[in-house]
Amino acid sequence: MNIQILTNKIKNDDILNNIASFFPNKIYLVGGSVRDCLMGKDTYDRDLIVADIDAGVFAQKVSDFFDGKFIPLDVENKIYRVVLKDKINYLDITNPVENSMEKDISRRDLTINAIAVDIKTGEILDIVGGIKDVDDKIIRGIKDENFTDDPLRILRVFRFYSLLGFEIDSHLLDVCKKYKNLISKPAKERVEYELMKLFSGKYAYQSLLKMDECGILEILFPFVKELKQVPPNLHHHLDLFHHSIETVRQVELLYENSSSKVQEHMDKVDFGGFSRLAHLKLASFMHDIGKFSTWTIEEDTGRHRFIKHDDVGSKLAKPILKKMCFSNKQIEYITLIIKKHMYPTAVVSSPELTDKVMMRFVRKMGDDAIDNILIAQADRLSARGPEITEEIVNENISLLNSLLEFYLSAKESLKPLPKLLDGNEVMQILGLSPSPKLGQIMNELHEAQVSGDVTTKDDAISFIKTIM
Repeated sequence: MNIQILTNKIKNDDILNNIASFFPNKIYLVGGSVRDCLMGKDTYDRDLIVADIDAGVFAQKVSDFFDGKFIPLDVENKIYRVVLKDKINYLDITNPVENSMEKDISRRDLTINAIAVDIKTGEILDIVGGIKDVDDKIIRGIKDENFTDDPLRILRVFRFYSLLGFEIDSHLLDVCKKYKNLISKPAKERVEYELMKLFSGKYAYQSLLKMDECGILEILFPFVKELKQVPPNLHHHLDLFHHSIETVRQVELLYENSSSKVQEHMDKVDFGGFSRLAHLKLASFMHDIGKFSTWTIEEDTGRHRFIKHDDVGSKLAKPILKKMCFSNKQIEYITLIIKKHMYPTAVVSSPELTDKVMMRFVRKMGDDAIDNILIAQADRLSARGPEITEEIVNENISLLNSLLEFYLSAKESLKPLPKLLDGNEVMQILGLSPSPKLGQIMNELHEAQVSGDVTTKDDAISFIKTIM
């Protein structure tokens, strides 16, 4: 039992101690906060239930006490957030369902999320066996109807499987299968949040497979049906669906075994409120969605071809992600990764892998270079076949590692490219008016700078005259 760990965690929590000392109310720590304490994890998001005062009034008082920020999350259901001054710790505060802690607990999704602790007395309220399930590493539902009341909870089952790696109770899996079609009912924004939580987990690969077993993956991502129709070939020992899932697994393994510099970069939260790693795993899952529509088989050789599947996949991904309420920045990142997932392999396959060739890659991919190399490595590690030997795989991975090391070294001293000519200068030199042609010339000039073919203003003038 981990009760002593839980007790010690709460006793040593200065934020909870301050609240317990200053406010006279009956206050419970609940949900994932308690679960994390039981597992000995640090928690920065604390869920509180206050029983004898309006949650909004209490949250405002707590916000004033800590000089924090008060945010009404859901006024109708009386859910409020207090973000503390460090902007790391926050409190989500609400009232119990029907003013009853027992009813509140019984209406939650999973037993491991339904443990409550009185922060003043230390009394533990565990009426559904949550502590035992945490100890046994089991994800178990409380009531079947809780999942039909809010079908998003079906997705949360797999989110927690990905985050914790606990075994899912067989009856709960049956419930997920039975009510799988309800997963399309919750608001898309809520689904997007749960999916990104899932891809943030250490076991996203296993979670995707479990979701597929329950028939949920094809409902959330209809393109999965197409992936399953593309069989193994000379370059792939897996069908396209399992290759895509395996690519997610390889990204997870590459991250776990990468340097601290790479991990630090992939842990960055640059868009969408989730790490680059979480977004890269989603991009890895989707990286070959362009293959079905570009799939041809040569009559004479039987070879499978997927010409320009990277470009096509990038274009297909955009409306899918938009429909699922991903932000523009998230979509821009994921579609770029899909479009460029073969680029690093093309770079290291150059007849002469010179510093100039690698610097062009560094300039072109910028902050996304590490991500781009990781998906290329994961893609290669996920593909075997009669024409892809272990030796070929190992050589490719070694070359991609060299490209990664070059990037990490070059990044330290890399300076932004100077703007040699602006649009007005180009129009004046070439006698042009604003037009798509001007934009094309500016893009080609930038490409020439990236490749190192143009380094001075005179070079730039000569270059634009030659391409006009």
